[in-house]
Amino acid sequence: MAIDYGDARTGIAVSDPAGILTGTAETIHERNAGRVVDRICRLAEEMKVGELVVGYPKNMNATLGPRAAKSEELAELLREKSGLKVILWDERRTTTDAHRILTETGRRGQKRKDRVDAVAASLILEGYLRSKHLAGEED
Repeated sequence: MAIDYGDARTGIAVSDPAGILTGTAETIHERNAGRVVDRICRLAEEMKVGELVVGYPKNMNATLGPRAAKSEELAELLREKSGLKVILWDERRTTTDAHRILTETGRRGQKRKDRVDAVAASLILEGYLRSKHLAGEED
């Protein structure tokens, strides 16, 4: 499961059981970090998720800013609450790419705003899965 954590919306994407394709994607509309963590943990349990991949927003020059610290805090809360392995994954350009994808598919206005975080989470998950398979790791 990949997570694109934001102040008001958090995108979630889950792969197929084989860890090859990104399947389910949704957006959690919540500002309270504790409730976001609770919802992610419930989803992870329902979907029998094996690990969590949290988007780690690095600056283009690879430095870390305040958003990265928020992702680190979320990752720690998820480790404690879920007991799952939690990976911080470089998410540079995923939101930009998500906006481009939604524009190309004709999503505008509120529909785009409601989907961009889920699409960004899917891109985070695709990058992670690709890297994992290239490294020859098994699930």
